[in-house]
Amino acid sequence: MNQQGGTLGRRLASRLEREWYAQVGSLTPWLSNLLLPLSWLYTGLSALRALLYRWGWKETAKLPVPVIVVGNWIVGGAGKTPTTLALIQLLQKQGLKPGVISRGYGRNFDDLRLIQADSLASEVGDEPLLIHLRAGVPVAVGRDRVAVARALLQAHPEIQLLISDDGLQHLRLPRELAVLVFDERGLGNGRLLPAGPLRQRPRLQTGPQELVLYNAAHPSTGLPGHLARRRLAGAVRLQDWWRGQPASLQALHELRQRPESELLATAGMAHPQRFFSMLADQGLRFQTLPLPDHYSFAKIPWPASFPAVLLTEKDAIKLRPERCATTEVWVVALDFQLDAACEQALCEQLQGLGLRATVQ
Repeated sequence: MNQQGGTLGRRLASRLEREWYAQVGSLTPWLSNLLLPLSWLYTGLSALRALLYRWGWKETAKLPVPVIVVGNWIVGGAGKTPTTLALIQLLQKQGLKPGVISRGYGRNFDDLRLIQADSLASEVGDEPLLIHLRAGVPVAVGRDRVAVARALLQAHPEIQLLISDDGLQHLRLPRELAVLVFDERGLGNGRLLPAGPLRQRPRLQTGPQELVLYNAAHPSTGLPGHLARRRLAGAVRLQDWWRGQPASLQALHELRQRPESELLATAGMAHPQRFFSMLADQGLRFQTLPLPDHYSFAKIPWPASFPAVLLTEKDAIKLRPERCATTEVWVVALDFQLDAACEQALCEQLQGLGLRATVQ
C-alpha cells in the first residue's frame, strides 16, 4: 500500500510539473486547476507578509555591508549557483572581497555553519560547498540568513559585501541589489504555488535595484535583461578534480570515442535534461540516468560494473573517488559567463554602493 501510494504521489508530482510548464492548449491543466484555491491562499498570505514589512510592522534587518541577492521567481534550479560563481569572479576581478550566505538546501541539518574545506555536503549543502571550493571565498549556511550573515562577517571582517545564494523571498534580509535569474522555462503557467511554479507574483517591470539575467539562449519573459553564455568547459577525472585540477575540453572530446553502451551520463539536478543535451551537442553518445535534485549519493546509483560515468560538479562534491570501485568517473565542468553589458551594469550598481569597480 505504501509503495502504491508513493508511486501515485510521484506520478501526480510529475503530472503537475508538466502542467506548470506546458504550452497553452497542449495539456489540460486539471491538477493545476484543482490546486488553484491553495494558490490563492498562498498569494494572499504572501501579499499580507509583504504589507507587514511595507507598513513597518515587520522590519528588514540592517547589515554593515551591502547585500546582493541572487534569486528567481520560480521553484527549481534556474542557474542561481553558476550566476553566483560568475558574480564572485567579477567582484574578485575588481579587487573586492565578497562572502556568500545560503540556507544550504538539501543538507541534513538546519543549524548555522561556517563552511571549511573539509566540510561535508550532507552537513552544509552541495551548492554552498561547491561555491566555497571553486571560488575560495568565505561561505556560511543556516535557516536565518540574517544570523548567518552576521556570523560570517564576525568570522571574516575583511568581507566588503555579501552575496545571498537564493533568499529573494526572505524579506527580513536587506538587499541593495537583486539579480533575478530565469531559464528557458520563464514564468511557466504564470500561477503561484502550488498551482504553478511561481514563488511570488510576477511583475511587468523591474526596479532600479534589480537586474535580470537569462540562463537561456533567448529571453524567456517580457522583462528586459542580459543573456548568460553557458557551455561545457571540459571534463576531468574525479580523483583529479578533487586534487584541484581543471577540466579539459580535449578530455571531453576524447570521450566521443566511447560507445553508448560504455558511457553513462547522470545528474542530480532540477532539470538533468539540460546537462544531457549539452553533452549530446558535444558529439558524445551515452545512456542517461536522471537523479532527484540534490541527490545525496549515499548509495551509488549506477551498477558497479559500469565502465565510465559523466556527472556534474554539483554531484562530484558528494562523491569521493574511492567509492567508485572500477568505474571511471568524469566530472564535467560548466563555463558560465556574464556578457560585457551585464558586467558593466553590475559595476555601475557597485559604484552606486560606494564600492570601486571598473570593468577590466
